[in-house]
Amino acid sequence: MLGLTETCAGSFVSLPNQMSMIGTVGPPVPNIDARLESVPDMNYDALASTPRGEICIKGETLFSGYYRREDLTEEVLVDGWFHTGDIGEWQPDGSMKIIDRKKNIFKLSQGEYVAVENLENIYGVVSAIDSIWVYGNSFESFLVAVVNPNKEALESWAEGNGISGDFEALCENPKAKEYILGELSKTGKEKKLKGFEFIRAVHLDPVPFDMERDLITPTYKRKRPQLLKYYQGAIDNMYKSAK
Repeated sequence: MLGLTETCAGSFVSLPNQMSMIGTVGPPVPNIDARLESVPDMNYDALASTPRGEICIKGETLFSGYYRREDLTEEVLVDGWFHTGDIGEWQPDGSMKIIDRKKNIFKLSQGEYVAVENLENIYGVVSAIDSIWVYGNSFESFLVAVVNPNKEALESWAEGNGISGDFEALCENPKAKEYILGELSKTGKEKKLKGFEFIRAVHLDPVPFDMERDLITPTYKRKRPQLLKYYQGAIDNMYKSAK
């Protein structure tokens, strides 16, 4: 079954005793229209022999928009079609299989919606870092991040503060994490981010996100499911330490 708050519950429901539908969310329910939209950046073609693309839903059960967030509403509602952000694959029996994720908007436990790519672009201008992956989910009330610090900037900061150690050791240093977190917070204040958009904890990785670990695409886009799998231990530790 696939159901979203924005679609007022179930949109796809698998049928009982249909073994071919195991691993799928089933076919669409009768009161909605569903289609796939190609996502060229991710090499998903809705018109291929095996149609793959972003799942879009249309019908009377759709929500009218996010409360006081016209920016998010305009992003997901296009010509009456709700873009779910889920990548689906039509099956020969008419059922849908979820195979990936496109939309990088999620909700925190207190109900705030986070446009994570926008935050990564904002925090990405911090000179002390080279790259950042921001993470949150609907079970937690705040954001954490994995950061690739800028080697020259971090070593310069360490030298100026009497802290020794090579780059890898500095990335493990709690004071270095406080420094990076402070730089991120400074930028957040300058950009007038909302309280829930501030990063509460960071993990510093001296190794840049790379294709060898399957963390980014050939066009350097973040592969979020793979990032979560790779850094799950660090994510768990950040949430434990920041509470």
